Amino acid sequence: MQHTITVRNNWTIGEVSDIYHLPVLELIYRAATVHRAFHDPQEVQVCTLLSIKTGGCPEDCAYCSQSARYHTNVKAHKLLSVEEVVEKAKEAKAAGSTRFCMGAAWREVRENRDFERVLEMVKEVSNLGLEVCCTLGMLTHEQALKLKEAGLYAYNHNLDTSEKFYGEIISTRTYEDRLNTLKNVQKANISVCCGGIIGLGETTQDRINMLHTLATLPMHPESVPINALVPIEGTPLENAPRVSVWDMVRMIATARILMPKAMIRLSAGRLEMTVEEQALCFLAGANSIFSGDKLLTTPNPEAEQDTKLFQLLNLKPRKAFKEQTPNFIESL
Repeated sequence: MQHTITVRNNWTIGEVSDIYHLPVLELIYRAATVHRAFHDPQEVQVCTLLSIKTGGCPEDCAYCSQSARYHTNVKAHKLLSVEEVVEKAKEAKAAGSTRFCMGAAWREVRENRDFERVLEMVKEVSNLGLEVCCTLGMLTHEQALKLKEAGLYAYNHNLDTSEKFYGEIISTRTYEDRLNTLKNVQKANISVCCGGIIGLGETTQDRINMLHTLATLPMHPESVPINALVPIEGTPLENAPRVSVWDMVRMIATARILMPKAMIRLSAGRLEMTVEEQALCFLAGANSIFSGDKLLTTPNPEAEQDTKLFQLLNLKPRKAFKEQTPNFIESL
């Protein structure tokens, strides 16, 4: 695909703010233009997210149903067996997914039998021809290298929100901890999947600041999930109001302009969106979704609904391993 748009990592807060605040139709038009310069607009990456270890997490993320500190409807379960995970991965592949993400409700990865089992899962799922992604909490460089060796393609570790607002949502780890994990992942030559959540009570400026942080990383994330908060009963944010689709569109479109090569993922909150609202998000530059009936513990549209959506909008699933992992960064 031909493109003359420069990929930049030196955006200023002012520039990000100016883009975010453009009249919404102008913003969508600009984002769609960037999108078409770098991607096939009919192609959408289909990902499946499986909770391989649910609940009992010691962290206090105010939005999360899996924190041991809150009384939610989530039943904790131990780490799944390799066989169970491989079975789910096969089902996901049969339903059209090309990326399979495994999430464990851990604060950080520990060197133990559970981690050995996860490495085995990564190896087996990778052998199915799927891009394998994990989200396991904080990670050292050595652990990242082990995951890479096992066949891990991508690692998800969201920033959630801006550095300034972060302390209002999570007190059990710092923003710096998150950035260090991203650094360890990139140094191991693993694709970074990193985005955030809107609707946590943050300001527009917090959203702009988070996008600025992502767009000024030494290398842009390969994948940027934009999540709308799904309020969970029993968590501190259970009564948070639903995010407007226009807020999602602004986030997606701004992310697309700032990070032209990234996959921008329309993530949590999609179940509450109409087909028309989702179409607007695709027009604004989203080109990745989670498919399957659950996102870890949160309801999500079923694969059948997504098949109908793709037929209606004439979209096709992106093939696995279309872009190989980025080059090692010496400077990190």
